[in-house]
Amino acid sequence: MNKNQMDRITVFCGSSFGTSNDFKFQAKELGKKLALENIELVYGGANVGLMGAVANGTLENSGRVIGVLPYFLKSKEIAHNELTELILVDSMHERKVKMNDLCDGVIALPGGFGTLEELFEMLTWGQLGLHKKPIGILNINGFYNHLIDFLDEMVKKGFLKEANRKMVLMSENIDELLSKMKNYKAPTTGKWITKETA
Repeated sequence: MNKNQMDRITVFCGSSFGTSNDFKFQAKELGKKLALENIELVYGGANVGLMGAVANGTLENSGRVIGVLPYFLKSKEIAHNELTELILVDSMHERKVKMNDLCDGVIALPGGFGTLEELFEMLTWGQLGLHKKPIGILNINGFYNHLIDFLDEMVKKGFLKEANRKMVLMSENIDELLSKMKNYKAPTTGKWITKETA
């Protein structure tokens, strides 16, 4: 089986630590794992919350980290000052486009609105055939269980194809998630369920 070459992975995650110490611990462990596998980390460029934790996990193990941060957030003094490279952009949308351009796959950790928005935009682009990259969720402490149930409901109610539902790769284990991503094959079916018009 041909495996996906993953030289860089973009990580989307919260700018807070959340209510469980496991969130921070696993974020740092993911950063460490990427460094040990010689995979560069691409992330949102901040030094706060899980964003800072995953970056530090990579940097502390001699890995390379590229941050992508809008100018208006840099002015709030949340930029991480020890990154391999910090790319400044004009808008949140430009940030996502740049992070997509730089990476070979995506992992979402726990987060809020921003994390979900970034995750679903990448899924939508994949669904439309704009990229064929693996998209994974590290489901720490079952954080994403309800979201996965909702995706299954979308399939059940006819708004999401099963093939597109399977684009969401998930595991509570970092090694297992990376293995799934390396072996991922993008769906060949189109997005539209029917050609019905109103």
